[in-house]
Amino acid sequence: MTEGRTDGTPTDGTESHDPDFPEAFLSFMRQGWRDSALPVAPRPEAPNYAKRRAALSAAFPGETLVIPTGTEKVRANDTAYPFRPGSDFAYLTGDHDPDSVLVLRPNGSGHDATLYMRPRSSRETDEFFRSRHGELWVGRRHTLGEKSTELGLPTADLTGLEATLADLAPGRTRVLRGFDAQVDAAVRPYDGVRAEGQPPRDRELAIAISEQKLVKDEWEIGQLQDAIDATVRGFEDVARILPADRAVSERLLEGIFALRARHDGNDVGYGSIVGAGEHATILHWVHNHGATRPGELLLMDMGVEGANLYTADVTRVLPVSGRFTALQRQVYDIVYASQQAGIEAIRPGVKFKDIHLTCMRVLAEGLAELGLLPVSVDEAMDEKSSVYRRWTLHGFGHMLGIDVHDCSNARKETYRDGTLGEGYVLTVEPGLYFQPEDELVPAELRGVGVRIEDDVLVTATGAVNLSAGLPRTADEVETWLAEQREAGPRLPG
Repeated sequence: MTEGRTDGTPTDGTESHDPDFPEAFLSFMRQGWRDSALPVAPRPEAPNYAKRRAALSAAFPGETLVIPTGTEKVRANDTAYPFRPGSDFAYLTGDHDPDSVLVLRPNGSGHDATLYMRPRSSRETDEFFRSRHGELWVGRRHTLGEKSTELGLPTADLTGLEATLADLAPGRTRVLRGFDAQVDAAVRPYDGVRAEGQPPRDRELAIAISEQKLVKDEWEIGQLQDAIDATVRGFEDVARILPADRAVSERLLEGIFALRARHDGNDVGYGSIVGAGEHATILHWVHNHGATRPGELLLMDMGVEGANLYTADVTRVLPVSGRFTALQRQVYDIVYASQQAGIEAIRPGVKFKDIHLTCMRVLAEGLAELGLLPVSVDEAMDEKSSVYRRWTLHGFGHMLGIDVHDCSNARKETYRDGTLGEGYVLTVEPGLYFQPEDELVPAELRGVGVRIEDDVLVTATGAVNLSAGLPRTADEVETWLAEQREAGPRLPG
């Protein structure tokens, strides 16, 4: 399972342009190495992962569950993208290494969990210095025992996985497919076949994990708050170098935030959206090759992914010159009112869809005040019409957690058509976007885009805005921007 993959990598982990080493060199490299252990200790959050595995076990009694994390993906030739573990795998193990596979096998009263992993490269072979997986190339990997100590989870060498999969009970196995081609192929004879028209078995496993993620425990909420606090610092960093009187590139601002994300967390949680001027009207603008212009707005949708992969997702709109124009403020205030109405409506038992309708009605009313709606607000809000959505294409928000769009495999009746529960974390992010080519709006509105997004925890008494460290009202934004500019640039630290 560990060598001879289908990505073109030679079976010994070397590359075609690597030199042919003489035997004298190879012999010399095999000598004189001191062995040392990593100073590992049980991770304090390991019990949280164990509880999640136990809950998943209870949902599938008597069945074997196989959850791979995935492999490194080729960026170009022999270079790979930075590896980010599969979210479901990381949610159940806390492990961040590539190629690992979690196997839960029934034991009569539950499941025995085993983490199959690529252990430390042995000094008994040349892998440690010749293979691109060797520690002189990529750093010291954990031994089986070290990993087990950290995660509180039994481990086994990845080379034994194939035999384990070959020993599975036919029709009693579920595997999350699409993460590891070799695991998919190895498990196919044993996972059974559903009746035509029914969902595949791994779909049911994916649903179960997604719906388990809906409720965040105290540790997860702390992880999200840490990521959000780092995101606040990242927005401050950007505001401090944003000039009021001259243009700077969107990519400069993207890079300043990315520095904070890499310093204070794992990375950015998603491709940062930095939309200056009319780029703010493009919902997923990630090219970021434009530039700010005095007098225009700057929309930034960015989030830090923390060390344990929980991510923030925050959007703010800044007036580059420091002050909103009267028309910019009018649009901004409509979006703020929509977001505030949505946040105020959040509490356990409220339908997700009702939060959406609450936000959308305020936007529709604002569009009517701007003279843009071709029909009444009630007619526009009718599901047979929805014409107001010409200027606000997306919904009010989404679940947030170890993925920026968390719980994405949850059933519609549990998520989009479901009700909010205590411990849910979701974004509230209404927006209005007037495209530069839209001839149904006045010329002065064309190219204006506003979205305000915050990360909200559902509590027993209502909503807690976890990203309240950033201003939201127009007046607060102007004051905050002036304060950041006065404070001046800073380095993370």
